[in-house]
Amino acid sequence: MSNKNATYFFARLLISMSMFGHGFVRVFKLPEFAEKMTIEFETTILPEALVHPFMFVLPILELFVGIFLLIGFKTKLVTIIGLIIMLALIFGSSMQQNWSAVPVQMFHGLFLLGVLAFLPYNKYSFDSSLSSN
Repeated sequence: MSNKNATYFFARLLISMSMFGHGFVRVFKLPEFAEKMTIEFETTILPEALVHPFMFVLPILELFVGIFLLIGFKTKLVTIIGLIIMLALIFGSSMQQNWSAVPVQMFHGLFLLGVLAFLPYNKYSFDSSLSSN
């Protein structure tokens, strides 16, 4: 196990566990989560017709991004989806003027950028086992 491959593996696991955890705890209470978040966005210019469905989809996306990154399956695509999620979350937090949430979301985004930038070191993954056949 090379140092760079092992470092990448653990970096991928770290961000995957965060994404998985965010999605996992919310997916079992989707209606409550979506309603609570929709209420929090009432003071923004974002329409409820956009916010409410997004809040139903968000935990499912977070969960699947977490699972797929955890096993290293479709890592490039899933990382890009994770980055799009972070962009949407940063936009939403900005609309709420929730400036304390933005740095956390940016940190996740930067972490995902690192996973994407160092993708050639993704040797301990489902993707790698598929490409070696």
